[in-house]
Amino acid sequence: MEAQPESGDGAVTMRRWLSPSTIVPCAIIAAVIAMVVSANLREGRSHGRPSTTLPPLGAVGAPTTSSDGLAQRIADMDARLAKNADDVGAAVLLADALIRQSRVTGNAGSTERAAQVLQRAEREAPEHYDVLHMQGTLYLSQHKFREALVVAERCIAQRPNDSSNYGMKGDAHLELGEYDEAFEAFEHMIQLRPNAASYARVAYARELQGDFKGALESMSLAAGAAGGGDLEGQAWYYSQVGELYLHMDQPHDAMREFATASQAYPGHPFAVFGYAKALEMTGKMDEAMALLRDLATRVSLPDVHARLGDLYTKAARPADAAREYALAEAAWRSDAPEPKNLARFLADRGVKVDEAVAIAEAAHQQRHDIFTQDALAWAYFKAGRIADAKRTMALARRTGSRDREILRHAAAIGAAAGSSDVAASVVTASAGASH
Repeated sequence: MEAQPESGDGAVTMRRWLSPSTIVPCAIIAAVIAMVVSANLREGRSHGRPSTTLPPLGAVGAPTTSSDGLAQRIADMDARLAKNADDVGAAVLLADALIRQSRVTGNAGSTERAAQVLQRAEREAPEHYDVLHMQGTLYLSQHKFREALVVAERCIAQRPNDSSNYGMKGDAHLELGEYDEAFEAFEHMIQLRPNAASYARVAYARELQGDFKGALESMSLAAGAAGGGDLEGQAWYYSQVGELYLHMDQPHDAMREFATASQAYPGHPFAVFGYAKALEMTGKMDEAMALLRDLATRVSLPDVHARLGDLYTKAARPADAAREYALAEAAWRSDAPEPKNLARFLADRGVKVDEAVAIAEAAHQQRHDIFTQDALAWAYFKAGRIADAKRTMALARRTGSRDREILRHAAAIGAAAGSSDVAASVVTASAGASH
């Protein structure tokens, strides 16, 4: 594992971090990276407005990002705003806590409330740096990536040496499929400040290029660098390490990381979900189902319901599977702003295939990331449009990612198209995914 880079001449550039000489497969849930809240709050200019100045969540002197800590920060900032509705600082701190709370509960209402809070704060102080920065974080969590790019550029204009602004910019470009621009932003970010947030971006960039081992190294650095009272952040990082081990077919190593995540933040949904997947990989289906059933009662996440539906299907419990699939579909249609997942979900089950194509095509008009392109290719395939599926799958594989779903879809499409070269390359990539 590479040591944490120092500043100055010893700084590790993104090009070195992304060296193709260490290509090994990896897959991290794309959507989640954009949701990492990096509340980099500072005093900023108050523009004559009252502004509460307190340490950001997880910092010394602030509540931790535990469930109780988030609730405490929300209650405290609600009380301040009740006394003074123009308190811009309190509004930013409240929005930060609400966005984080949404991530661990799956409650879209928390994100909606954060948007309302920031909307008022922006009216009061439209150029306040902390308000602007938090608005960008909110846009990323809402998957409004073009809007996030605009905000990132405004933040960079105000504070060009704040590395988190380049993380925001890179995240938005990444989710839009503009990978060269994303990697350039991440390179700038890590040069400015090698820390947990920049290491995590490096990990995901490596994954997208098929460098699984390098991604694991970088995400492990991120987890090790995430200290202090940011317990939710620590749980997120360790959960990502666990996910990487799952994709390397190392479920026992993955369980260790998910357990570490749960120690930091008991019941964190990504840790519980990941542990259930590891149990499934080791053949402990009943235990995996029990964990997911419990998780589904506490959080509203479509992935949880879909996975539970798959387990019920394997257990020959069609009525239970149908119920979970219906819940997953309803959640993807309402609370989760991720049309590509809904399109792939419908295509996987061979239901409403024409709608899956329409959803994926609409999504692809807005963004060209490889996961949206994979969903579109798979929908085309299920609709019998093999030539379109083959053409679109070539786009989805352009970065060298060894995401297992992409490889599975590519193999099926290649076989249907009679492309022995495609099928062979997919088999080779799949064989490398477990090493």
